[in-house]
Amino acid sequence: MEGSTAFSGPAEVDMRVQSLLRYPVKSMLGETVPSLFVDEHGAEGDRRLALLDATTGHVASAKNARLWRGLLKCTANGEAGRVKIGLPDGTSVAADDPGIDDLLSRLMGRAVRLIAQRPHGATLVRPDPEKLLELGLDAEVSGRILEIAQATPGDAFTDEAPLHAITTATLEHIGVEALRYRPNVVIKTPPGHPPYAENDWVGREIAVGDALLRVLTATSRCVVPTLEHGPLPRAPQALRTPAAENRWDTGGHGAQPCAGAYLAVVAEGVIHVGDRVTIGAVA
Repeated sequence: MEGSTAFSGPAEVDMRVQSLLRYPVKSMLGETVPSLFVDEHGAEGDRRLALLDATTGHVASAKNARLWRGLLKCTANGEAGRVKIGLPDGTSVAADDPGIDDLLSRLMGRAVRLIAQRPHGATLVRPDPEKLLELGLDAEVSGRILEIAQATPGDAFTDEAPLHAITTATLEHIGVEALRYRPNVVIKTPPGHPPYAENDWVGREIAVGDALLRVLTATSRCVVPTLEHGPLPRAPQALRTPAAENRWDTGGHGAQPCAGAYLAVVAEGVIHVGDRVTIGAVA
């Protein structure tokens, strides 16, 4: 595999949780929180709702930027257990509002339903992200149809794993904001820590807060981090830099640009901002 660092285990490295994030509606902007309860289903309140395309039956994802990049102009927060969606015009609406499907359908220009229960075998479309950068976001680009959340029990609309983490070393090296990669846990690393060290955590366990996590794989990157996120402009380097420096075959589809790591939850618990992060031996 390409992109491996010399990092072999941070027994003496002081790493802490810098921030915690969740995204109540898949592919909408999310929210930062001071703590997160995590279990085998992922982070509480994370990706619990999604839009379903009434025409194709696929879950709406900004990975298919031609159709769904407008979702990144919306925000979602789950305060007090009730999800509210912030619209591009500055108004907000409750996710359980009776008119939400019509409202979102008009906004997206396609008939959609906001759903809270993941259909069996739920899928999304993932066009080749590097081709999208080359040919333009509105180009008809071939790709894969992915069955989502195969590693996540329950109804959450995660992609390939219950949780996603990334280090500040990787973010600072690439030069982008954390929210572009849509992590749950941003891990602050000390000066001089190598970028892409997350690669070397695969197979290891991470103790953080009350929780114990296991690193499943490096995170392959789609086109989403390069897109406009609310007021943030496009950032092509969010894909181009890892494409040039850090390619891994994470799922049998050839070497993909990677940044960050996917995780499963071994022991449930609460993670707080500021908690120490300890990487253990290979499980």
